[in-house]
Amino acid sequence: MTQTTISPAGRQAALARTGAYYTAFIALGLVMSSLGPTLPGLAQNVGVPLGQISLLFTARSLGALIGSSSISGWLYDHRPGNPVLAVTLLTMGLLMAGVPLAGWLPVLILLMFGLGLAEATLDVGGNTLLMWTHGEKVGPFMNGLHFFFGVGAFLAPIVVAQMLLLTNDIRGAYWLLALFLLPVALVIGRLPSPAGVATSTADEGVPARPGSVRLVFLVALFFLLYVGAEVSFGGWVYSYALALELGTAASAAYLTSAFWGALTVGRLLSIPIAGHFRPRTILLVDLLGCLASLGLILSRPGSVAALWVGTAGLGLFMASVFPTTLAFAERRMTITGRVTGRFFIGASLGGMSLPWLAGQLFERVGPQATMWAILANLLVACVVFVLLMTASRH
Repeated sequence: MTQTTISPAGRQAALARTGAYYTAFIALGLVMSSLGPTLPGLAQNVGVPLGQISLLFTARSLGALIGSSSISGWLYDHRPGNPVLAVTLLTMGLLMAGVPLAGWLPVLILLMFGLGLAEATLDVGGNTLLMWTHGEKVGPFMNGLHFFFGVGAFLAPIVVAQMLLLTNDIRGAYWLLALFLLPVALVIGRLPSPAGVATSTADEGVPARPGSVRLVFLVALFFLLYVGAEVSFGGWVYSYALALELGTAASAAYLTSAFWGALTVGRLLSIPIAGHFRPRTILLVDLLGCLASLGLILSRPGSVAALWVGTAGLGLFMASVFPTTLAFAERRMTITGRVTGRFFIGASLGGMSLPWLAGQLFERVGPQATMWAILANLLVACVVFVLLMTASRH
């Protein structure tokens, strides 16, 4: 990565941009985590069962897949970054405002596809612009960026719960979140964009290390399974709690918030932990903790306490899986833009397919089947983890 030299005046501008990007990632967390607690309301709006409404996960993830793999990268390479980010936030606001007004499932699917595109553009942009702002010193700032995403994800279900208590309607929640995006977009649009990095041919010029093609595939597959489990649980635990009568609509929303809150705390705790333990050790503990947490929920399906403890434990152990896997990959192979893109394609495919499957099982078999599917998904991830560790030794 190219070192960025920052003058005192430039440092102030850099910190202003950093604060704006952090706020944008709070907004990203708010938007992305608002879907799960509002699924029943959206299904009622369009008159379809929960099994069909799970198509929203697929549409959203398909938009994110297309946005991550092509559109967003081109935009930030060829246009000033902050205006692109500002327009993206405004677009997200308009789409969020329209979601609760959709009375036909195809329209709602189209809106979710657009949200996926916008979310991917914001995600790629926030990470890229922060790296261009701080250069080689981006490490702690990048940890902060993803921490603030977790803050937004934690707050979203609380916002939904409060608006449901006040209005008994999901429209207020969506409109409030859409309104929050407006000032963030205006602030970012007024700030000077960081200088971009010239397009590099490093992808073609850096030879891959032996076995890296296999490692790239295994890491992408691991991301597919992990992200699928995270999105499935975060998106369906609300409906799971309601279906088993383990809480009211408000308490189920707080349960979802507990999951994302534990994920956020876990990310904060993982910063010092990463400096003392190897990535493979951290990943092993994370996977075992995830299995134990889900096992607690499934072993006591009628216990409210088991559901809350298991949900918090799952969020805590899932927190460091994604960044730790990236750190592990960086030690084992040459990381280029194309390689990173393949990782995120795997992640997008997981977020697109597995929550949809969980929704089908929820509707046709029962809510318990959704949790068993997530457990099976994590068990397969453990197998892939073993294959990844074995392949990395060679």
